[in-house]
Amino acid sequence: MLSAPSSSFGTVRASVLKVFAAIGVATLAATSTINVATAAVSTPAPGATIEPAAGSVVGVAMPLTVTFGSPVTDRDAAQRSLQISSPGTPTGTFSWLSDDVMQWKPDQLWPAHSKISVTAGGAKTSFETGAQVLGVADIDAHTFTVSIDGAVARKMPASMGKPKHPTPVGTFSALSKEPVVVMDSRTIGIPLSDPEGYKLTVYDAVRVTWGGVYVHSAPWSVGSQGYANVSHGCINLSPDNADWYFNTVSLGDPIIVQA
Repeated sequence: MLSAPSSSFGTVRASVLKVFAAIGVATLAATSTINVATAAVSTPAPGATIEPAAGSVVGVAMPLTVTFGSPVTDRDAAQRSLQISSPGTPTGTFSWLSDDVMQWKPDQLWPAHSKISVTAGGAKTSFETGAQVLGVADIDAHTFTVSIDGAVARKMPASMGKPKHPTPVGTFSALSKEPVVVMDSRTIGIPLSDPEGYKLTVYDAVRVTWGGVYVHSAPWSVGSQGYANVSHGCINLSPDNADWYFNTVSLGDPIIVQA
């Protein structure tokens, strides 16, 4: 199912190699620092905060989010203030979520099991990455495969979006973990009275996009999982598999959807 919230078989080796080529995972050894700042940010007021918070353990695709104390008028200066110290030299891409919220996404995965230190806009944080937990949804094979530090941990039958409601292809990260979510087709323009309409309470939901795509438990589609794509865009798993993934994944872990 697909909704905004209201509160599959080739060889495993080939699949993993394909995925790692797609995201450009590199083994990084030496500690280095990216310093894109020569001057402090003068326009934002004090009180900037950085996520992930200090002491957090996050997934290897986790973005950095800086929230400034007031709207930023000089975005270039704000971006130049970013300093990152981690194993290897990461590169990344900036985006602005609002006038006072800046986000930086690494172009490659962070190294697993590593300490990352960040300063920006006068704020600082230090967090760690956990294991590299990589989820790969294969639309054509009807599978969802999870690898941990390069080794396949579980390959699960899955059902993705039907042709009328396709699951988006691309590289994503786990945005949130929601034990219970009510999914209502009206949020994507489908009336409850429509044959495609639904209002369901789903469990063990891992958010993939802010548009309402999740990996979640779908007992009603177990008969199609591994064989056909019947969802409204979400990645459907059996209750047991969804529970396992929910308890294995961390925020910021990469999720790849491929055809």
